[in-house]
Amino acid sequence: MTINNQELLSHLNQLLKPEKIKDYCPNGLQVEGKAEIKKIVTGVTACQELINRAIEVKADAIFVHHGYFWRGENPCITGMKRQRIKDLIANDINLFGYHLPLDIHPELGNNAQLAKLLKIETSGGLERSNPFSVAMQGHFSSPLTLIEVAQNIESTLSRKPLCISGGEHKIKTVAWCTGGGQSYIEMAAEQGIDAFISGEISEQTVHTAREMGIHYIAAGHHATERYGAKAVGEHLASNFDLDVMFIDIDNPV
Repeated sequence: MTINNQELLSHLNQLLKPEKIKDYCPNGLQVEGKAEIKKIVTGVTACQELINRAIEVKADAIFVHHGYFWRGENPCITGMKRQRIKDLIANDINLFGYHLPLDIHPELGNNAQLAKLLKIETSGGLERSNPFSVAMQGHFSSPLTLIEVAQNIESTLSRKPLCISGGEHKIKTVAWCTGGGQSYIEMAAEQGIDAFISGEISEQTVHTAREMGIHYIAAGHHATERYGAKAVGEHLASNFDLDVMFIDIDNPV
């Protein structure tokens, strides 16, 4: 079965609702390719290697979390950006990118998928006044030590996390934000949450965790954001009978 690229765009917009959240990049169809789509490659980032793999398998479209045209970047299409876009256009490949809308989707999003993998029961957004909170909060079924949570993350995500202890307490309540969400740690600490999980860590995050008494776990930007794009791909495959392939381009960050 095939789907028109504009029909696919309409479906993705209805599914992910990009108009509901202010973002740092355009969400949707970022580079237009052929009109009819049968084979889709999904991945985390529209890097050159993912494009090369999509070309090899003769994909008609790529769906990613990290696309192009970020706010504040050089808008000129030169160098690395030129090569990527040139290869997409030369091979008539559509590029669909959804950033924050993919993070926050309640079922298919990066946060929702990470919670499912780590067996966290979600109770709502960390930003209580924001119905589209980027960070979430919830709890484990029973209290766990920091070491136990770290071991679970390592075995589930196949990446050893960096852990900063915020004290001797066990972890029952937890907040999280996939990718570069470390700045939410103070908000989590102020709400008395036991631990915060994100992808990256900054220098100041260490001091915040220690001084505010909250455990912090940096599980990897790429490692925590593999699952939203994969879930959307599975949704498209089952709803439209499309040939969808998730390709994981390793990234240790």
